[in-house]
Amino acid sequence: MQVIQEKKGENLIILDVRKLTWIADYFIILTGTSLIHTRTLAESILEKLKGTPCLVEGMESGSWIILDYHDIVVHIFLPETRDYYRLEKLWGDAKEVPLE
Repeated sequence: MQVIQEKKGENLIILDVRKLTWIADYFIILTGTSLIHTRTLAESILEKLKGTPCLVEGMESGSWIILDYHDIVVHIFLPETRDYYRLEKLWGDAKEVPLE
């Protein structure tokens, strides 16, 4: 989470989806303020996290970038894209993990 805070990622939430899906254990959802910002956030997370993600999607468009590390899926949105898809509402039964 430190890299997200350092790069000024906004509206960060972590959802525990273990009891709801086999796709992942946790979703990390955050917002960037521009296309450059979302890409910078993604690149910084890719540099800091150990291991290679099984999927990186959306780097070209930058409006919704997905970094899939099997158990953890990072979703980086532009504000309007996040408002449109509303993953927090879609996964509304998931527990939100407190940020430390």
